[in-house]
Amino acid sequence: MSGQTLRRKATTARRTAAQQGAARKVRAARATTGSAFDRIMSWVPFSEEQLHRIFLAAILGGAVVLAGVAAGYAGVPLMAEEQFARIAGQSGFEVRRVNVRGVRHLNELKIYERVLTEHNRAMPLVDIDALRDELIRLSWVKDARVSRQLPDTLVIDIVERTPHAVLRKPGRLVLIDADGYELEPVSPARTRGMLIVGGPGAGRQVVALSALLGAAPALKPQVREAEWIGNRRWNLTFKSGQVLALPEGDRAASRALMSFARMDGTNRLLGGKVVAFDMRAPDRIYMRIPDRGKENQAAVTKPAAARSTDTAPAPSAMPSAAVPAGRPGSASGPGPNRKEKD
Repeated sequence: MSGQTLRRKATTARRTAAQQGAARKVRAARATTGSAFDRIMSWVPFSEEQLHRIFLAAILGGAVVLAGVAAGYAGVPLMAEEQFARIAGQSGFEVRRVNVRGVRHLNELKIYERVLTEHNRAMPLVDIDALRDELIRLSWVKDARVSRQLPDTLVIDIVERTPHAVLRKPGRLVLIDADGYELEPVSPARTRGMLIVGGPGAGRQVVALSALLGAAPALKPQVREAEWIGNRRWNLTFKSGQVLALPEGDRAASRALMSFARMDGTNRLLGGKVVAFDMRAPDRIYMRIPDRGKENQAAVTKPAAARSTDTAPAPSAMPSAAVPAGRPGSASGPGPNRKEKD
């Protein structure tokens, strides 16, 4: 059997031209791509070797992050933290002592009651923020700071609230700070020398009362009690036992108190025979004198513009006299016996 030779057709000129055209396009594309990449690489301030290292570090970093996330889902960090805390506790880094500082009025036992839960606990496991939140809930504590003093001590710095006045409530007396924050109940013996504030809603008016008394600093030490009347104005009782009824409104009350301070500086009103002063009228000050006869009570009538439905600051059985505001001195005559309700 004789062998046969298969002959392929010769490549035509058209096919050859097509192959050469495709090759030229490939070379042109490679040249274009290479030149653009080279231009980009020329802008980057890294060598090719440095870029390889950066890409390798990025890949490894991503792998570490993924491993950390996977370990977090598996609870590995928590287990490691507990193991570390256990080792620290065995090495002596656990709560054995508590150092409390800055306490003057607060009962320290209340602090230790909240810290005892941390006793013998490993230092790394003590939740500083949660412990601070518990301490701030104590009535006397304005602020607190909790810190670790290695190896075995918790340091607690307390900033106490400052007692400012005594709030009279039904059946009890409560110590309050300058913001009206209630601190603790107190006995009458502990209220000596302190300002007593009374009346419904008086606790919310302590800041305004401080501003009012600050308008007349000479009189402030003489005020023994302040009563919030009808949720709108103040009656001040001085250490002499005399009562001053102020008008409604912060500005009006401040002006009246400053006017009274000037009159007292000139005429010595405090400590005199007058038992009560009523400055609710804008142009009159009513004074009540206990020994003035009832037969002269109707000699002076309060002007219509100054009449009010407020209570008089002194018992209605006492006669009164009206004097134009700003002109203190002897009364121009006994005033009417006013019976009003707050």
